[in-house]
Parts: sequence; structure tokens; C-alpha cells
Amino acid sequence: MSIFLDKMEAKIEFFEAYELNTLEKKINEQIDNNKALMLSVFFISHNVVFNPLKNKMLYSAVVHFKVIG
Repeated sequence: MSIFLDKMEAKIEFFEAYELNTLEKKINEQIDNNKALMLSVFFISHNVVFNPLKNKMLYSAVVHFKVIG
């Protein structure tokens, strides 16, 4: 059995929610989790679309975490 301990250099995560404050909470929780991996936010992209099936706005975000420093 082999164990490899490679350092993670970058990570991209996707988030979505029907309420903006819920999306923000999810992103903030993951920012705290990724601090343990020594990853910081490098770039955030967000989008909003209307979901006609639920008659609500759907908020989404892509967060690029990267080792900085």
C-alpha cells in the first residue's frame, strides 16, 4: 500500500442556492474549510438565472481556491 502526500495547489468549487444569503453562507463555510488546506480565494465568478419550474431566481458561483504566498 502506498500513501502519497502531495500538496494541493488549486481547487475549483461550484455552489448554487435559491437565496443569495444561503449561497454566501455556503461559500463562507467552504472558505473556512479550505484554510486548513492553506488555500485562499483567488477568483470568484457568479451568475443568476430565473428557474421557471420553481418560479424563483437561482444564484450560482464558481470559486477558485489557490495557494497564495
